[in-house]
Amino acid sequence: MSYASFASLPCTLGRPAALLGERWTLLLLRQIFLGTRRFEDFQSAMEISRSVLTDRLSMLLDEGVLKRVPYQADGRTRHEYRLTEKGRDLYPVLMALRTWGEKWMLAEQEDEPFSLEHRDCGGGVRAKVECTGCGAELTARDVHVTARS
Repeated sequence: MSYASFASLPCTLGRPAALLGERWTLLLLRQIFLGTRRFEDFQSAMEISRSVLTDRLSMLLDEGVLKRVPYQADGRTRHEYRLTEKGRDLYPVLMALRTWGEKWMLAEQEDEPFSLEHRDCGGGVRAKVECTGCGAELTARDVHVTARS
């Protein structure tokens, strides 16, 4: 199935997967949430080629996940990349992937170059799925699927 047809599926998982399913896109979003904003900083932090980085940034700009914001450097106007509201809403998605990876030990804790802590209390960070009605934390076993007609 081509990217275009995958992106046009009437599926609330298929469309985001078409946008985020490429590994450099997820790693680029990780860097943005870590505070990286400038092209050269992305390139050095990720060891990504200029062409791939340009392509992924353009796609995220086109999709409204990022916006370009001008700044002055060496008397020239340059641009940095900032998350839009749509982009900030991807935070729980990345945290869910991280939570899953930590649970199944895909990355050893000591290999991780940073930790995530709640600013207020210092507790760890994890993703959870909850009911919009009662707030209960849910697993797949707690949810049933109802077809829409």
